[in-house]
Amino acid sequence: MYFLPEKLDDYVVAHSEEEPELLQQLTRETYQKILQPIMLSGPYQGRVLSMISKLIRPKTILELGTFTGYATLCLAEGLQSDGEIHTIDVNEELEDFQRKYFDKSGYGLQIYQHLGSALDIIPKLNQTFDLVFIDADKPNYVNYFNLIIDKLNPGGIILSDNVLWYGKVIEPLDEKDNSTKAVLEFNTLLKNDKRIETVLLPIRDGLTISRKI
Repeated sequence: MYFLPEKLDDYVVAHSEEEPELLQQLTRETYQKILQPIMLSGPYQGRVLSMISKLIRPKTILELGTFTGYATLCLAEGLQSDGEIHTIDVNEELEDFQRKYFDKSGYGLQIYQHLGSALDIIPKLNQTFDLVFIDADKPNYVNYFNLIIDKLNPGGIILSDNVLWYGKVIEPLDEKDNSTKAVLEFNTLLKNDKRIETVLLPIRDGLTISRKI
């Protein structure tokens, strides 16, 4: 989704931090070898994620939805030197692809991969987190929030991706469209939950920043 005229969007990107070479390589290989490469965060959103992480300087990060590891590496750029990031994905076929780039990045020893359902894995994690990035299956967004909110440290941040869902959040709802219904419910939850304060940014397909009070 692009919410600005193309020329203005191009100007925004041109005057933002450039994408690191390793992430350019990851993007090229993702498009060459992996199905649905559009799931990548992309260079502009990646720099936004990196900047937010650098501002927070998290000790612990949780990511739901690894895909090929692009956003993982962007978030890792802000980790404290002894910090760690735990990333969860259900696709075992991508595990080696992710690890190759994690180890190339210099953050390899700080990145812990978890394979399986996040609904099963999150309750087993003993850590609390300073930063959480939700970018997984939309029908479970509310479930993910309910699992992570008590594992989020006071002042911690939840970043939620795809919260405008291709603009469908303002279109007439198809009752069979479970993903859009889930995103609408999730956005309402973030707005009304008194444990957090939230701002929704029209970045690409929508990115919400929620801070635990």
